[in-house]
Amino acid sequence: MTSKKVTRPQNPELRALCEQLAKSSHSESEASLWPREQLDLCAESGVFEWFVPEAYGGQGWTAGEITEGYLLLSSACLTTTFILTQLTGACRRIAAASDEALPQRLLPALLEGKSIATLGISHLTTSRRHLKRPALHAEETDRGLILNGMSPWVTGGGEADHIVTGASLDDGRQLLAVIPTDLPGVAADEPTSLIALNGSRTTAVRFHHVEIDRSTLLCEPCENVMQSGVGGNTGGLQTSTLALGLTRRAIQFLREQTTARADLLEPTEQLEQESNALTERLRKLASEPRGAEAASQLRADANSLVLRSTQAALVAAKGAGFVATHPAGRWCREALFFLVWSCPQTVLQANLCELAGMD
Repeated sequence: MTSKKVTRPQNPELRALCEQLAKSSHSESEASLWPREQLDLCAESGVFEWFVPEAYGGQGWTAGEITEGYLLLSSACLTTTFILTQLTGACRRIAAASDEALPQRLLPALLEGKSIATLGISHLTTSRRHLKRPALHAEETDRGLILNGMSPWVTGGGEADHIVTGASLDDGRQLLAVIPTDLPGVAADEPTSLIALNGSRTTAVRFHHVEIDRSTLLCEPCENVMQSGVGGNTGGLQTSTLALGLTRRAIQFLREQTTARADLLEPTEQLEQESNALTERLRKLASEPRGAEAASQLRADANSLVLRSTQAALVAAKGAGFVATHPAGRWCREALFFLVWSCPQTVLQANLCELAGMD
């Protein structure tokens, strides 16, 4: 089956895609399987193209349009949408490479879904001052560079054809490079067993004396490479967007239950009003960024709401929701992910204070 490409978020093809994703969303028994069918549907619908400039064959969606797309996708299947954030994050960084030959060579197959790329950059943004050596070390040679170490949290590490990752040199500079996973010395561990989103096949990828040439570099090595244009933002608004997408799905379930249970109507409306208000804040921040403080506050509020709305869905489902095959239990576990995914300290503190009942 070939889907029509979604050229804008209001297109009916996007809602049709989301209906397909929701139908094929992982059951409990399939939770550790890589969602190849779902990703193929996204590729056929042109989803990978949203994030890349038209000059490289993409559709060049605006931040606001991407937000709307992510809201719909994440309400259909959070696992698939989370994988997309890593795949498209890699594509965006490749598109921003200083050497134009790199995106011209790699992006056509990536945008068509013929090859898969992912990100392995969490070790560059997490403090590891207690370690004497960086997680992934690079050494310059006459022929290029040699990588040794590991990238600890790589979505689809054993499924990807390319990994955009970073490494540190002895002089303090850092590099970003796109590494083919079939190079000698590159090996993915078995996927880590997670509370939820096991279909993301997240794992550590190890590099043992991996030789790369400078043509794989996204930019010249520099200090604080994640602050450079090619590094992009590690969290941004997409984490809040996906949290609100999952919230939508839980509230939709609650709304469906209200037709037979009047006692659910008032709490459902209250959660729905809060969700709509947060979504409007998200849209404004996507179109008119207002700085880290506003984004952090939105993230803290979205974390709170996704936890409460998914647990409300479980309450409404009663005992049936505690059966492993019921989606309400899965939504509750998925909501926990937002407490740890790219979560700034200010957001962690806000969520801790709320959980402790502190003002």
